[in-house]
Amino acid sequence: MEFSTNTSVSIHQVKTAALAVGIFTEGVLSPAADVIDRASHGAIRAVMKTEFTGKANSTLVLRNLPGVAAARVVLVGLGKQAEYTARIHARAEHAFVSACVSARVAEATTTLAAIACPGSTVTDRARDAAAAACEATYHYEATFGKPDADARPKLKKLSLMLARSESAAAELGLSQGSALGEGVSMARTLGNLPGNICTPTYLGETAKKLGREFKSIKVTVLDGKQIAALGMGSFLSVSKGSDQPPRFIVMHYKGKTPAKTPAKAKAGPIVLVGKGITFDSGGISIKPAGTMDEMKFDMCGAASVLGTFRALAELGLPGEVVGLIPTCENLINGSANKPGDVVTSMSGQTIEILNTDAEGRLILCDALTYAERFKPSAVIDIATLTGACVTALGSVNSGLFSQDDALAEAILKAGKQSGDPAWRMPLEDAYQVQLKSNFADMANIGGPPAGAVTAACFLSRFAKAYRWAHLDIAGTAWKGGAVKGSTGRPVPLLLQFLLNQSV
Repeated sequence: MEFSTNTSVSIHQVKTAALAVGIFTEGVLSPAADVIDRASHGAIRAVMKTEFTGKANSTLVLRNLPGVAAARVVLVGLGKQAEYTARIHARAEHAFVSACVSARVAEATTTLAAIACPGSTVTDRARDAAAAACEATYHYEATFGKPDADARPKLKKLSLMLARSESAAAELGLSQGSALGEGVSMARTLGNLPGNICTPTYLGETAKKLGREFKSIKVTVLDGKQIAALGMGSFLSVSKGSDQPPRFIVMHYKGKTPAKTPAKAKAGPIVLVGKGITFDSGGISIKPAGTMDEMKFDMCGAASVLGTFRALAELGLPGEVVGLIPTCENLINGSANKPGDVVTSMSGQTIEILNTDAEGRLILCDALTYAERFKPSAVIDIATLTGACVTALGSVNSGLFSQDDALAEAILKAGKQSGDPAWRMPLEDAYQVQLKSNFADMANIGGPPAGAVTAACFLSRFAKAYRWAHLDIAGTAWKGGAVKGSTGRPVPLLLQFLLNQSV
């Protein structure tokens, strides 16, 4: 997708296949809509009396208006003016681009980013416009034998109309939104690929490809013998049931550091840890067959780390970020974990495996121990970890667990800014008792009550050496049913968090 700004001509003179103008529900026209209405001798106000109310996310296409150079003027509903927010703007941009995709136009122009709203800058709105365009034009066809060329979005270019004085700020936002869109698209495609293609080896090769494409990313991929040499017995125990070899991916991003670097930027790197179970059968504690195909999405934490690194490198953000991805399959053979087995983690702590379907925490715990060597300023792990989190929060919010209030608030803020929200969940020590084992230092599950909380409690035992947060994305990483597919979340949240840290 190509993005640009347009400040050279009046709105009614813009030659474009589709031009977006905003309408509020009270019959209030945005400044751009007012210009078009006057140029077309009241055409917009006329249709507002009969068929367009300005309801948020609604659209209406007007063609060949007199006095207007655009082939189509797309009225985009913005809701009540007093309630207009940055999130409504982002959804409005998405609605416009979706209308353009349906109309099969190749280029379009939007005026929506020029409409001010509380707590939002031109840079923010330009970023949201670009990200929305990338999302609306995403198209998966990697595993189709004969991809339908007619199904591919034709839209390749989006221009933003705004004042000349806002051009530089908008260009910055467009570059951020474009990088975010690339990162989200990468995460979505990795999640959507089937498990027979997107294997641990494939994820390792994908990381290496990023390292070849961007000099700012250094990549090391460890094999089974190297993982064993580190003492990652918990991680390796999960991989034993599969013929696919495990991989431990280490990515190190170093952006250019400004000459006058704030003290906080000189601290240790931020470490992102992504769960990479490329297929999860549940092991001997096998999952129901009905939706087991969706367990190819159990590597969406890993995909989000890879997508975030792509966006980081595209933007060239200052600072240092480490990505750790333990990846393997959770399948069944004669060597697979059994309920009652005891394994030894890299930290030396022993774990009784009461349920082989609680495998994500078994690979993450060793990665969290490995993270200590970087002396990180903060560690965030991202995992499709528990069905309990889906029950608690559904598909709207990712679950956030942390004992560090400042880190939690920074993540929540990034979620709100990016439209990729999280909700903070409890992590009191009182829950830890549920992990008691008669035969090891801990059990890998704490029983049905508070399943998402006890999973986070388990991970917290391996993250005591640094500031740490856990994002449970089991409800937000993909959608099921007729719209089945990866969402690319929480790449927007993670990138916004890193953007905020770089300021």
